[in-house]
Amino acid sequence: MPIIDEERIAALLADPRFTDEGRQRDTIAKARSRERLTLEDVAALLHTRSRDIREEIHLAARDEKKRIYGNRLVFFAPLYLTNRCVNNCLYCSFRRENDELVRATLTQDEIRREVEFLLEQGHKRLLLVAGEHPKEAPLEYIGQSIATVYDARWNGANIRRANINAAPMTVDEFRALKSFGIGTYQCFQETYHRETYAHVHPSGRKRDYDWRVTAMDRAIEAGIDDVGIGVLFGLYDYRFEVMAMMQHILHLEEHFDGVGPHTISIPRLEPALNAPLDSTNSPWTVADEDFQTVVAILRLAVPYTGMILSTRENADTRRGLFDFGISQISAGSRTDPGGYMASDHATSEQFQLGDHRPMDEVVRDVVSLGYMPSFCTACYRSGRTGDRFMDLAKSGNIGKICAPNALATFEEYLNDFAGDDTREAAKALMQAELDAMPEKTREKTEEMIRKVDGGEKDIYL
Repeated sequence: MPIIDEERIAALLADPRFTDEGRQRDTIAKARSRERLTLEDVAALLHTRSRDIREEIHLAARDEKKRIYGNRLVFFAPLYLTNRCVNNCLYCSFRRENDELVRATLTQDEIRREVEFLLEQGHKRLLLVAGEHPKEAPLEYIGQSIATVYDARWNGANIRRANINAAPMTVDEFRALKSFGIGTYQCFQETYHRETYAHVHPSGRKRDYDWRVTAMDRAIEAGIDDVGIGVLFGLYDYRFEVMAMMQHILHLEEHFDGVGPHTISIPRLEPALNAPLDSTNSPWTVADEDFQTVVAILRLAVPYTGMILSTRENADTRRGLFDFGISQISAGSRTDPGGYMASDHATSEQFQLGDHRPMDEVVRDVVSLGYMPSFCTACYRSGRTGDRFMDLAKSGNIGKICAPNALATFEEYLNDFAGDDTREAAKALMQAELDAMPEKTREKTEEMIRKVDGGEKDIYL
């Protein structure tokens, strides 16, 4: 059986029974009762056009997110290693036929300088990104780059988790990738719709739909137990993409003892240098209102899975999505190799960014909205990955570990990197978080914070 059953998706999206508002409200109630939603349930939610029911979906998603993740937002930054690529994706400036792009592959010294810059901003978690090019970015180069990232230091600070977004590999190659000490392996299908996939990937290694959609199976088989999936919303009907993503998730859970993706990414199509397809000419561009509902539905459908929002989106859009779905955000990002040290990005970046604010400004904004910035990377280094993480997340118990770790890592950020305004804004939020904890947890967390204030680093449960 194929992982993605397009005929079934089409039938569910055309089924008039799911337009019934009573059915839709029953599905929201089912999600609130913490019962797993089926494909039929997701189809019912995707059918709604009622503003009232959409608001009910958003409120239910907000409550579910708070139950599992509290008000924490994990911060990370992307680090682009190369923009050389053998593929010709119509939506990407890195595509092979783009002669206007200034190409670059970072040396290890250049990677180190980029990491030092990110460390100076306070980052502890990076996502390494590489165009697909067997000569410019072979597996050996990726391994060397990860080692450089972990080895870099700035004033005693270091990167504690390096995730990787890279092209699909064989099982043996994935085993080698795991040996480099990566965190999450991330690979997006871009679109699950086969006809559209073939159209937007006219040539290159990426044209093989099946090789890409089975990448996570091979990664997990190789022992990488944290994987991240995603689609590029705007290439095809967002309702189809959500349904197909759910089929992919269910496939992984069925074949790997209930372990699905650790994260879901939800980028939207944006303009990119010399890209034939972008948000201005795609017939499937996703409106803000629909995008909000997509985030909320995914949160209800897979409440335990981290949801990532990048700086593709502008600041206002990002703020509006924190409440009912998003649990990880990038900040102070660049999407071109060497971009953190460069002043000109227009001819080398992968796509246009929507949020250009520096790291500390984003942190301060998040605090002002009542969210707790977290720089925690403890789960991977403590072995809370794969089925162990899923058990904690699905039960809602992950917060008992994450909340103290978030406060300790945020205190470290405030002491070492934050501006005076950010430190002042954070005081009340930190105290409110401590006051809301059970007594024993609060006492342990206060002890962790005292250690950080005493100069200790990397304190976590």
